[in-house]
Amino acid sequence: MRIETISVHAGRAVDKATGAVTPPIHLTTTFEREKGGEYPKGYNYSRNNNPNRESLEECLYKLEDGKAAAAFSSGSAAAMSILQSLSPGDHVLASDDIYHGTRKLFKMFEKWGIESNFIDMTNTRDFVTSVKKETKLVWIETPSNPLLKIINLEEISGLAHRHNLVVVCDNTWATPVLQQPFEFGVDLILHATTKYIGGHSDVLGGSVISKNDEEFFLKIREIQNSGGAVPSPFECWLTLRGIQTLPLRIRSQSESAMQIAEFLNRHKSVARVHYPGLPKHPGHPVASVQMHMYGGMISFEVKGGQAEAMKAASKVKLFTRATSLGGPESLIEHRASVEGPDTKTPQSLLRLSIGLEHPADLIEDLEQALS
Repeated sequence: MRIETISVHAGRAVDKATGAVTPPIHLTTTFEREKGGEYPKGYNYSRNNNPNRESLEECLYKLEDGKAAAAFSSGSAAAMSILQSLSPGDHVLASDDIYHGTRKLFKMFEKWGIESNFIDMTNTRDFVTSVKKETKLVWIETPSNPLLKIINLEEISGLAHRHNLVVVCDNTWATPVLQQPFEFGVDLILHATTKYIGGHSDVLGGSVISKNDEEFFLKIREIQNSGGAVPSPFECWLTLRGIQTLPLRIRSQSESAMQIAEFLNRHKSVARVHYPGLPKHPGHPVASVQMHMYGGMISFEVKGGQAEAMKAASKVKLFTRATSLGGPESLIEHRASVEGPDTKTPQSLLRLSIGLEHPADLIEDLEQALS
C-alpha cells in the first residue's frame, strides 16, 4: 500500500462492539482477569499495553515499513530509552548538529559512564577515525536541527555495520512521507510525534521504530513497560487521528517551504539560507536521492547579527513566535536564545516551521518583517 492508504487505515478497524468507524478511546488503566488468572483479550494494565497505544504503534511501524514500534510520552523519553539500553562504558557517535535536547541527554548520561562524541558525519573520514572499540551506537539526525545538514544514510550505515554498530536516525523533520531511513540501512528510527506526525500542536509524544524486532529493540520495549513513560490512551488517539492527514500536510508544507526558501535566498537582508531544496545547499545532491521532497523547515541568517534577527522576529504578524514545529500554523524563533548560553547556533539565525497558510501570505509577512 502507498503511504496515503497506510496513514488512513493502519492500526484502525471498525469497532466490533458498536460498528464505530472511528476507534473508541480506552481510558481504563486495568483489565479484567478470567477466573483462572489469564487475560484472554491480551491486556492487563495500561502501562504495559492498551488498545489505543497498540493501534498507534502498529500504524507507526507500518508507515516506516518496520517490524515493531514503541510509543512514548515525548520525543525526549523515546530518545532516553535508547540511551538507557546501553551499558556503562559504551560509546556513542552522534552527528554534530542535533536537537539541543538530545545533546543534553547525552551529557546527562555521562554520569552513568556512557561517553559520546559529536562529529561532522557529512565527512566520512571523520566517522572512520572516530569509531572506538567501545562504540556501540551511531546517532544520525538528517535533516538536522537547526542547520539542516544532510547526512548520507546509506554511506554512514554501511560504515557503521562494518563495526557491528546500531544505527539510529531521528526522522522527525523528514517524516516517513519524505524519507524512509530503513531503505538506506538504518536500524532504529526515532520520532518526536509531537511534531509533524501528530501535526496539530496539541499532543506530546515520541516513538522508536525497529527495522527488525531484534535484541536491542527488546531492551527498549522492556524500558517502556517498566519505566512507564508512555502516552495516555487519549494522546495515542489524538496522534493516530493526526496521522490520517500526514501525507497531505507534509507535502503542502514542503511545497510552501520551497517557495519561501527561494524568496529568502533572493532577499537583500538575508545572509544565508539553510534549506536542502536549494541547489547551492551542500547537502542537496544527497537529499535529492534519499528524500522525496525537502520538508517544511527553513533556517536563515539575517545580515546584521542578533539584533537584526530579533528585530525581524519581533515584526512578524502572521508567523507566531514560538518553539516547536510541524503544526498547521507557521512558527518563527530565534533559535540561539532558546538553546541558551551553550548554544552552537549562529546568533543571526531564525528558524521557520512552515504551516498550512498560503505561501504568498507568509512571504508578504517575511518581506515586511525584513524591510
